[in-house]
Amino acid sequence: MQTSLVARRFASTASKSHHKVLIVGGGTAGIGAAQQILGLIRSSGKTYTPGDIAIVDAAEWHHYQPGWTLVGSGLKRKHDLRRPLQSLIPTPYVTHHNERMQSFNPEANSVQTESGRELTYDALVVAPGLKIKFEAIEGLTKALADPGSGVSSIYSYDTCDKTWADIDALRNGKAVFTQPAGVIKCAGAPQKIMWMAWDRWRRTGRGGNIQVDFVTGMPTMFSVPKYSEALNALRIERGVGGTFNHDLKSIDTSARTATFKTPDGKVETKEYTLLHVVPPQGPHDFVKNSPLADAAGWVDVDQGTLQHKKYANVFSLGDASSLPTSKTAAAITAQAPVLAENLTKYLATGKIGGATYDGYTSCPLLTGYGQLMLAEFVYGLKPQETFAGILGDQAKPHSAYYYLKKDIFPWAYFNHYVEGRWYGRKGFRRPSFPKA
Repeated sequence: MQTSLVARRFASTASKSHHKVLIVGGGTAGIGAAQQILGLIRSSGKTYTPGDIAIVDAAEWHHYQPGWTLVGSGLKRKHDLRRPLQSLIPTPYVTHHNERMQSFNPEANSVQTESGRELTYDALVVAPGLKIKFEAIEGLTKALADPGSGVSSIYSYDTCDKTWADIDALRNGKAVFTQPAGVIKCAGAPQKIMWMAWDRWRRTGRGGNIQVDFVTGMPTMFSVPKYSEALNALRIERGVGGTFNHDLKSIDTSARTATFKTPDGKVETKEYTLLHVVPPQGPHDFVKNSPLADAAGWVDVDQGTLQHKKYANVFSLGDASSLPTSKTAAAITAQAPVLAENLTKYLATGKIGGATYDGYTSCPLLTGYGQLMLAEFVYGLKPQETFAGILGDQAKPHSAYYYLKKDIFPWAYFNHYVEGRWYGRKGFRRPSFPKA
């Protein structure tokens, strides 16, 4: 039986091992949740003790991962898109446990770290992101470590700048860009970097010497039909090859070949001069193997309230959650206010508030230098466009959206979002929610 919430709710936090709110993960989801929960507690006038909120994360750096596409496109320097994690945690108000997670014990309202330390909580937020499985593709780790392999990926801080080096150095040959089958973070990123490379080569007079191919494990260009159709039309117009339902399985750098597999077991090998790889992704093992996970390994939460379906004092957002929407930073900016509202109401009353998440997410699809297709949608893959009434159909690339992605979003993230003052498409206005 769960430890009584009432007994713990106003417990002393003199012990650094117990917290009213324990957040697993200090990435975009974890930092956003911490700041917004803290903000609601402060604005309510309730008594707050330093250490009531804590974050568990052993990372040294906090990265603005959407910016890695910009690094791979030669537009940003990767070290400008990270901050020391400790510098973003509002101490002494929020405690930082610099430890790696080991396991969850929701029946006892506790977690265990790899060092064996037990941390207890009144409410838990699970936001550790997801696992990128570089090792799942045979030969990939070795290829990424080899400067002359022609293989790169924007899905890692260590290799995103190698992507730009490879793109800028290529003079002729075959450029292959991959996307795995299944769930990944920012499902548009695999082709964003392809479109930027295509435009770079066109602008520098190399386009006619380089054949560009998009090889994806998915059945279409994008999950939302409206944007998928526009992207496929763009692919055909630009002469980019498209191979669907082909999942990358191995790389042979000595032969410069990549081997793909189809759902029916067919194996196909393609030659490459440049190969950009997006590895398969999935939940962390400590989430997947926990009582909090659904059958697919994600934290099993209600898609509207973000509250766990079994454990009422557990919440989740971001890439680790089961929310059936695209895993993006934009989605998290919409999820964090909902989670903060419902969690703080739960701590105060034992019942969640009236906040509901509609599945909003956004994928700023770079289609070249100075142009971007701004995909925005909610649950059911239904487009919900913020600027369509002003700038027209967002399936049509526009320069204004490009500068949002390149300049405004990174600025807003580090100057306002990580401080709890940015709410995505709501800008600086905190969303209001109906009473429960």
